[in-house]
Amino acid sequence: MIKQAMATTMMWCAIATVFPMSAQQQKENTLGSLWPAVEKNYPGVDAKMSVIDAAKFNERAVKSEMLPQVRAQAQHTYGTYEGSAGAFFPQAGFFNVSGATNALNGSAMTANSFGSATVEWNLFSFGKLSKENEAAKAGYHKAISEKDAYLLNLKKTLSERYITLLYNDAKLQWTEKNAERLDDIRKITSGLSASGLRPAADSLLASSSYVRALGEREKWHGLKNASFIKLLELYVSDTVYYTASANRFINPAKNYFNVQNTIDPSHPVLDVLNGKSRYYTLRGEAQKRASLPSLHLLGGYAYRGTGINSNGTVSGKWEDGFDNTTSNVLVGIGITWNITSLHTNRLKGEGLFKEAESTKLLQTQYEQAMQADLSASQAKIFRQYEQLQKTKLAVKQSQKAYEMYLARYKSGLIALSELLQIRTLLEQAENNHIEASRDYWILLVYEAELTADFNFLFNNL
Repeated sequence: MIKQAMATTMMWCAIATVFPMSAQQQKENTLGSLWPAVEKNYPGVDAKMSVIDAAKFNERAVKSEMLPQVRAQAQHTYGTYEGSAGAFFPQAGFFNVSGATNALNGSAMTANSFGSATVEWNLFSFGKLSKENEAAKAGYHKAISEKDAYLLNLKKTLSERYITLLYNDAKLQWTEKNAERLDDIRKITSGLSASGLRPAADSLLASSSYVRALGEREKWHGLKNASFIKLLELYVSDTVYYTASANRFINPAKNYFNVQNTIDPSHPVLDVLNGKSRYYTLRGEAQKRASLPSLHLLGGYAYRGTGINSNGTVSGKWEDGFDNTTSNVLVGIGITWNITSLHTNRLKGEGLFKEAESTKLLQTQYEQAMQADLSASQAKIFRQYEQLQKTKLAVKQSQKAYEMYLARYKSGLIALSELLQIRTLLEQAENNHIEASRDYWILLVYEAELTADFNFLFNNL
């Protein structure tokens, strides 16, 4: 019975021990696990989405200009009525009816009521409206490309800030190790000095080196906290669990080299420039065609009431302005042509074409520069990985050497200055490995930006 109870107790203890470890492992973040939250919550992404929505509304607004334009008006006025008989539409949306030509008697002023509705449909404009519609669509697609380019840059920013946090954390761990080593040396030296085996100056030298290491540790503690705050500005969360990433930062994945060695023409940055060039081209074509005439189909209906009755008697009463009603209709075709805009619109169109040409040349320049940068970065990544392997080996060898020299110092075989010199070499080796790790990951970030592929970084850091 006692054995059974002990076995049950041990089982529950084992579960209690494993469960927190499992929970901690589930909380561990990778760089890729941060990105969905950044993409969903960061205000800059919503701002780009609003720009896309605005471009879509503009596209719909431009397209609606191809529909018939309907205008209506209603009025009730009081005034004189001199003029010739008849009715006319001087322009769309305005209607005028004059008084009769026969002799009138009664009031010198009378009330009038009037209402009208007109329809104007641009039947043919030599492709001006269609080009404006195409330009609006190009503007919408340009907004989408700009959002994609923004997301790519945001991935780069997130990666760089995450790497900076891991770098500062590695530096903090490095300074803590150095402080621990110097504390051990300080304690050993203090004991040897107290026993008379070492001079008192050695104790002071060891203590001074230890205090300097503590100051260095405080520096990197502040830098780590600062980088953590900068990361949370993007991640918009309380904390980030990066212990596993810290280990991967120091020991990066082996034998990874991107097989893509050419720049994709659909790269977001190049796509933005291509979209701008197309947008300027279509806007230029629409601007030049704006100088051409437009053919309109016109239609209208007007309803009028007046205080002048059929026998020529004029009433000055306000309410009589709704009597003696007449109605008129209008159907016709009209051509409008702003001849003076021929030269101006041509110049504006040529200016837009030059903007398109400049943007296209800039796209070519970017593509060539990005291709050269990609080839150069891949060459550097290969050598940087080789450097990592050597700095890692150097750290191991320096650690073993330090342990042997520390044992010799304890035995009184070497002086303190020699031990501190060996410790400095170990410190430099560890620092070189941290710097090489940071440089390696930064190169991968730059390569990921050039190839628009952050999968390796997101899955392996």
